[in-house]
Amino acid sequence: MPEEFGSEVIAAVEASSAVENYGRRINMNTDTRKVARIGESEVTVVAKNSAYPEDAVNLDSVLLDTVKFGGRNILAEEDIADSNVNIIAELQKQWAISYGKTVDNACLGTTAAGNGGTVPFNSVYREVSQSAAAHKIATAGPVTYDKISQTFGKVEQGGFFSDSDVIVIAHTSLKESLRGLVDGNGRPLFIEQVSATQPATLFGYKLQFSDGAKTSAKNEQNPTGNPLLVVGNRQHLILGVRSGPESLISHDAGFATDEPQLKMRARRAFAVGRAKAFGILEVTTA
Repeated sequence: MPEEFGSEVIAAVEASSAVENYGRRINMNTDTRKVARIGESEVTVVAKNSAYPEDAVNLDSVLLDTVKFGGRNILAEEDIADSNVNIIAELQKQWAISYGKTVDNACLGTTAAGNGGTVPFNSVYREVSQSAAAHKIATAGPVTYDKISQTFGKVEQGGFFSDSDVIVIAHTSLKESLRGLVDGNGRPLFIEQVSATQPATLFGYKLQFSDGAKTSAKNEQNPTGNPLLVVGNRQHLILGVRSGPESLISHDAGFATDEPQLKMRARRAFAVGRAKAFGILEVTTA
Protein backbone atom coordinates (compact mmCIF):
# COMPACT_ATOMS: atom_id res chain seq x y z
CA MET A 1 0.00 0.00 0.00
CA PRO A 2 1.73 3.23 -1.10
CA GLU A 3 1.86 6.13 1.31
CA GLU A 4 -0.25 9.12 0.33
CA PHE A 5 1.31 12.52 -0.22
CA GLY A 6 1.30 14.47 3.05
CA SER A 7 1.06 11.37 5.25
CA GLU A 8 3.06 11.09 8.48
CA VAL A 9 5.39 8.60 6.82
CA ILE A 10 6.13 10.91 3.90
CA ALA A 11 6.62 13.81 6.31
CA ALA A 12 9.09 11.70 8.32
CA VAL A 13 11.03 10.81 5.16
CA GLU A 14 11.29 14.44 4.07
CA ALA A 15 12.31 15.57 7.54
CA SER A 16 15.13 13.02 7.78
CA SER A 17 16.27 12.93 4.13
CA ALA A 18 17.61 16.03 2.43
CA VAL A 19 17.86 14.18 -0.88
CA GLU A 20 14.19 13.14 -0.77
CA ASN A 21 13.20 16.66 0.23
CA TYR A 22 15.35 18.76 -2.12
CA GLY A 23 16.53 16.45 -4.91
CA ARG A 24 15.29 16.72 -8.49
CA ARG A 25 12.70 13.95 -8.62
CA ILE A 26 12.37 11.87 -11.77
CA ASN A 27 9.40 9.51 -11.97
CA MET A 28 10.40 6.11 -13.31
CA ASN A 29 8.15 3.57 -15.01
CA THR A 30 10.97 1.06 -15.49
CA ASP A 31 13.98 -0.12 -13.48
CA THR A 32 16.36 2.10 -15.47
CA ARG A 33 16.06 5.45 -17.17
CA LYS A 34 18.43 7.83 -18.91
CA VAL A 35 18.19 11.51 -17.99
CA ALA A 36 19.59 14.17 -20.33
CA ARG A 37 22.56 16.15 -19.08
CA ILE A 38 23.29 19.27 -21.13
CA GLY A 39 26.36 21.49 -20.88
CA GLU A 40 26.69 25.16 -21.78
CA SER A 41 25.47 26.46 -25.14
CA GLU A 42 27.66 29.06 -26.83
CA VAL A 43 26.24 32.55 -27.48
CA THR A 44 28.03 35.04 -29.79
CA VAL A 45 27.28 38.30 -31.57
CA VAL A 46 26.02 37.62 -35.11
CA ALA A 47 26.67 40.31 -37.72
CA LYS A 48 23.90 41.34 -40.07
CA ASN A 49 23.57 38.99 -43.06
CA SER A 50 26.08 36.59 -41.48
CA ALA A 51 25.55 32.92 -40.76
CA TYR A 52 24.99 31.83 -37.20
CA PRO A 53 28.10 30.05 -35.90
CA GLU A 54 27.72 26.35 -35.19
CA ASP A 55 27.98 25.03 -31.67
CA ALA A 56 28.19 21.27 -31.23
CA VAL A 57 25.61 20.35 -28.61
CA ASN A 58 27.27 19.09 -25.45
CA LEU A 59 24.57 16.51 -24.76
CA ASP A 60 24.92 13.27 -22.90
CA SER A 61 22.99 11.51 -20.17
CA VAL A 62 23.21 9.93 -16.76
CA LEU A 63 21.72 6.54 -16.03
CA LEU A 64 19.29 6.01 -13.19
CA ASP A 65 19.30 2.39 -12.01
CA THR A 66 16.77 1.43 -9.35
CA VAL A 67 17.62 -0.35 -6.11
CA LYS A 68 15.22 -1.40 -3.35
CA PHE A 69 15.48 -0.20 0.24
CA GLY A 70 13.43 -2.36 2.57
CA GLY A 71 12.82 -3.67 6.06
CA ARG A 72 10.61 -6.13 7.93
CA ASN A 73 9.23 -6.12 11.48
CA ILE A 74 7.78 -9.11 13.35
CA LEU A 75 4.79 -8.15 15.50
CA ALA A 76 2.84 -9.96 18.18
CA GLU A 77 -0.91 -9.92 17.69
CA GLU A 78 -1.33 -9.40 21.46
CA ASP A 79 0.65 -6.16 21.28
CA ILE A 80 -1.46 -4.91 18.41
CA ALA A 81 -4.73 -5.81 20.13
CA ASP A 82 -3.83 -4.67 23.65
CA SER A 83 -1.88 -1.50 23.00
CA ASN A 84 -3.47 1.96 23.11
CA VAL A 85 -0.79 3.09 20.63
CA ASN A 86 -1.01 2.39 16.90
CA ILE A 87 2.09 0.21 16.80
CA ILE A 88 1.97 -0.26 13.03
CA ALA A 89 1.84 3.48 12.38
CA GLU A 90 4.72 4.10 14.80
CA LEU A 91 6.85 1.40 13.16
CA GLN A 92 6.13 2.88 9.76
CA LYS A 93 7.32 6.32 10.90
CA GLN A 94 10.45 4.88 12.51
CA TRP A 95 11.23 2.98 9.34
CA ALA A 96 10.76 6.19 7.35
CA ILE A 97 13.27 8.03 9.56
CA SER A 98 15.81 5.22 9.22
CA TYR A 99 15.24 5.08 5.47
CA GLY A 100 15.85 8.83 5.21
CA LYS A 101 19.26 8.52 6.87
CA THR A 102 20.17 5.46 4.79
CA VAL A 103 19.26 6.94 1.41
CA ASP A 104 21.07 10.20 2.22
CA ASN A 105 24.22 8.29 3.07
CA ALA A 106 23.91 6.35 -0.20
CA CYS A 107 23.47 9.54 -2.23
CA LEU A 108 25.83 11.85 -0.38
CA GLY A 109 28.58 10.11 1.56
CA THR A 110 29.55 6.64 0.33
CA THR A 111 33.16 6.72 -0.84
CA ALA A 112 33.40 3.60 -3.04
CA ALA A 113 32.10 3.10 -6.56
CA GLY A 114 28.42 2.22 -6.78
CA ASN A 115 27.69 -1.48 -7.18
CA GLY A 116 23.92 -1.61 -6.74
CA GLY A 117 24.29 -3.43 -3.42
CA THR A 118 26.39 -2.42 -0.42
CA VAL A 119 27.09 0.84 -2.29
CA PRO A 120 23.87 1.50 -4.22
CA PHE A 121 24.99 4.57 -6.18
CA ASN A 122 27.94 6.79 -7.01
CA SER A 123 27.40 9.40 -4.31
CA VAL A 124 28.03 13.14 -4.54
CA TYR A 125 31.20 12.57 -2.50
CA ARG A 126 32.40 9.89 -4.92
CA GLU A 127 31.62 11.89 -8.07
CA VAL A 128 33.23 15.07 -6.78
CA SER A 129 36.32 13.15 -5.58
CA GLN A 130 36.73 11.48 -8.97
CA SER A 131 35.71 14.22 -11.42
CA ALA A 132 36.12 17.54 -9.60
CA ALA A 133 38.59 16.94 -6.77
CA ALA A 134 39.28 20.65 -6.34
CA HIS A 135 35.66 21.09 -5.27
CA LYS A 136 36.27 19.03 -2.11
CA ILE A 137 37.79 20.92 0.82
CA ALA A 138 38.99 19.30 4.02
CA THR A 139 39.21 20.98 7.40
CA ALA A 140 40.28 19.70 10.80
CA GLY A 141 38.41 21.06 13.79
CA PRO A 142 35.47 23.46 13.95
CA VAL A 143 33.88 24.74 10.76
CA THR A 144 35.01 28.29 9.97
CA TYR A 145 33.59 31.18 7.98
CA ASP A 146 36.44 31.00 5.46
CA LYS A 147 36.05 27.26 4.79
CA ILE A 148 32.31 27.55 4.20
CA SER A 149 32.84 30.58 1.96
CA GLN A 150 35.38 28.59 -0.07
CA THR A 151 32.91 25.72 -0.42
CA PHE A 152 30.24 28.07 -1.75
CA GLY A 153 32.87 29.57 -4.04
CA LYS A 154 33.54 26.19 -5.67
CA VAL A 155 29.88 25.97 -6.66
CA GLU A 156 29.68 29.59 -7.79
CA GLN A 157 32.73 29.14 -10.04
CA GLY A 158 31.86 25.66 -11.31
CA GLY A 159 29.80 26.75 -14.32
CA PHE A 160 26.49 25.31 -13.08
CA PHE A 161 25.49 27.87 -10.48
CA SER A 162 21.83 28.85 -10.24
CA ASP A 163 20.91 31.07 -7.33
CA SER A 164 17.34 29.79 -7.06
CA ASP A 165 18.47 26.14 -7.05
CA VAL A 166 21.23 26.30 -4.43
CA ILE A 167 20.76 23.93 -1.49
CA VAL A 168 22.96 23.18 1.51
CA ILE A 169 23.05 19.84 3.32
CA ALA A 170 25.04 19.35 6.52
CA HIS A 171 25.49 16.55 9.00
CA THR A 172 23.64 17.22 12.24
CA SER A 173 26.88 17.22 14.26
CA LEU A 174 27.96 20.44 12.50
CA LYS A 175 25.02 22.38 13.89
CA GLU A 176 26.92 23.52 16.98
CA SER A 177 29.81 24.92 14.92
CA LEU A 178 27.45 26.70 12.53
CA ARG A 179 25.65 28.48 15.37
CA GLY A 180 28.83 30.37 16.22
CA LEU A 181 29.49 31.75 12.74
CA VAL A 182 28.96 35.49 12.23
CA ASP A 183 29.86 37.96 9.51
CA GLY A 184 31.97 41.10 9.94
CA ASN A 185 29.03 42.92 11.51
CA GLY A 186 28.29 40.19 14.03
CA ARG A 187 25.23 38.87 12.20
CA PRO A 188 24.74 35.07 12.30
CA LEU A 189 25.29 33.21 9.04
CA PHE A 190 23.18 30.25 10.15
CA ILE A 191 19.51 30.91 10.89
CA GLU A 192 17.52 28.14 12.60
CA GLN A 193 14.29 26.87 11.06
CA VAL A 194 11.30 28.68 12.53
CA SER A 195 8.46 26.98 10.65
CA ALA A 196 7.73 24.60 7.79
CA THR A 197 7.62 27.53 5.39
CA GLN A 198 10.79 29.14 6.76
CA PRO A 199 13.55 26.52 6.65
CA ALA A 200 16.99 26.90 8.16
CA THR A 201 19.39 28.94 6.02
CA LEU A 202 23.15 29.38 5.64
CA PHE A 203 24.38 32.46 3.80
CA GLY A 204 20.69 32.94 2.96
CA TYR A 205 20.30 29.56 1.20
CA LYS A 206 18.09 26.67 2.30
CA LEU A 207 19.85 24.29 4.68
CA GLN A 208 18.75 20.85 5.82
CA PHE A 209 20.57 18.72 8.37
CA SER A 210 20.93 15.01 7.71
CA ASP A 211 22.27 12.19 9.88
CA GLY A 212 23.27 10.41 6.67
CA ALA A 213 25.70 13.13 5.51
CA LYS A 214 28.87 11.39 6.68
CA THR A 215 31.47 9.44 4.76
CA SER A 216 31.33 5.65 4.82
CA ALA A 217 32.89 2.85 2.80
CA LYS A 218 29.48 1.28 2.26
CA ASN A 219 25.87 2.37 2.66
CA GLU A 220 25.00 2.67 6.34
CA GLN A 221 22.01 3.82 8.34
CA ASN A 222 24.26 5.42 10.98
CA PRO A 223 27.55 6.26 9.25
CA THR A 224 30.54 7.01 11.48
CA GLY A 225 32.93 8.71 9.04
CA ASN A 226 33.70 12.39 8.53
CA PRO A 227 30.81 14.88 8.70
CA LEU A 228 30.05 16.65 5.43
CA LEU A 229 28.65 19.99 4.38
CA VAL A 230 27.44 19.80 0.78
CA VAL A 231 26.55 22.86 -1.29
CA GLY A 232 25.12 22.38 -4.75
CA ASN A 233 22.58 22.91 -7.48
CA ARG A 234 19.54 20.74 -6.70
CA GLN A 235 18.92 20.17 -10.43
CA HIS A 236 22.06 18.01 -10.44
CA LEU A 237 20.97 16.00 -7.39
CA ILE A 238 18.85 13.58 -9.43
CA LEU A 239 16.59 11.17 -7.55
CA GLY A 240 14.74 8.50 -9.51
CA VAL A 241 11.43 7.49 -7.92
CA ARG A 242 10.17 4.06 -8.96
CA SER A 243 7.80 3.31 -6.06
CA GLY A 244 7.16 3.88 -2.38
CA PRO A 245 7.49 4.37 0.43
CA GLU A 246 4.93 1.60 0.69
CA SER A 247 4.02 -1.07 3.22
CA LEU A 248 2.33 -4.44 3.47
CA ILE A 249 1.25 -6.38 6.55
CA SER A 250 0.85 -10.14 6.24
CA HIS A 251 -0.98 -12.27 8.79
CA ASP A 252 -0.34 -15.44 6.77
CA ALA A 253 3.40 -15.38 7.45
CA GLY A 254 2.86 -15.65 11.20
CA PHE A 255 -0.19 -17.90 11.23
CA ALA A 256 1.56 -20.56 13.35
CA THR A 257 2.89 -18.09 15.96
CA ASP A 258 0.39 -15.21 16.04
CA GLU A 259 3.12 -12.94 14.67
CA PRO A 260 2.10 -10.94 11.60
CA GLN A 261 4.88 -9.30 9.63
CA LEU A 262 5.11 -5.67 8.51
CA LYS A 263 7.17 -5.06 5.39
CA MET A 264 8.17 -1.62 4.09
CA ARG A 265 10.10 -0.62 1.02
CA ALA A 266 11.01 2.16 -1.36
CA ARG A 267 12.60 1.80 -4.79
CA ARG A 268 14.96 4.59 -5.72
CA ALA A 269 17.69 5.50 -8.18
CA PHE A 270 20.23 8.32 -7.93
CA ALA A 271 22.79 10.08 -10.10
CA VAL A 272 24.85 13.26 -9.99
CA GLY A 273 24.26 15.50 -12.99
CA ARG A 274 27.55 17.42 -13.00
CA ALA A 275 30.17 17.03 -10.28
CA LYS A 276 31.20 20.68 -10.66
CA ALA A 277 27.70 21.72 -9.60
CA PHE A 278 28.72 20.79 -6.02
CA GLY A 279 31.17 21.81 -3.35
CA ILE A 280 31.96 19.62 -0.34
CA LEU A 281 33.44 20.56 3.01
CA GLU A 282 34.72 17.45 4.80
CA VAL A 283 35.41 17.85 8.51
CA THR A 284 38.24 15.50 9.44
CA THR A 285 39.47 14.46 12.87
CA ALA A 286 43.03 15.58 12.35
